Amino acid sequence: MPTKPPPTVGFLLHDVARLLRKRFEQNARDTGLTRSQWQVLAYLDRNAGIQQGALAELIDVEPITVGRIVDKLESCGLAERRAHPTDRRSWQLYLTEKAGPTLEKMRVLGEITRAEAFGAIPEAERARLLGLLETMKENLVAACQSPAAEGQARHG
Repeated sequence: MPTKPPPTVGFLLHDVARLLRKRFEQNARDTGLTRSQWQVLAYLDRNAGIQQGALAELIDVEPITVGRIVDKLESCGLAERRAHPTDRRSWQLYLTEKAGPTLEKMRVLGEITRAEAFGAIPEAERARLLGLLETMKENLVAACQSPAAEGQARHG
């Protein structure tokens, strides 16, 4: 019987990310917010004043989807749209003061989820993992700035 090849980094990262999201959702079940709403809140916390299209690109969804999520967050009093100072057609997205306690709860739930994921992994190994992942991210951001090589485009 042939042995299975070891998992690739892509599959492993995907599985870990999926399980982190799943566990966070389990921990956050009683908050009344969806994962998409949590995600938008987290990005708005780091990117105050971002425009809807740019936020959609960051979270890899269509602008109309972000619009619906922001509509819901606005109705909950957690986010707001403000007119862009130089472009009358554009809106900037911001968190409201009311979002503060929600974000703090989200941070605590995130810490719990990360602690569960890391388990007994020593701090030095955690730091090394984060450093390696950051380097991989930087490499891929740079690679995405240029077109794929001819052979890569055909063979994926």
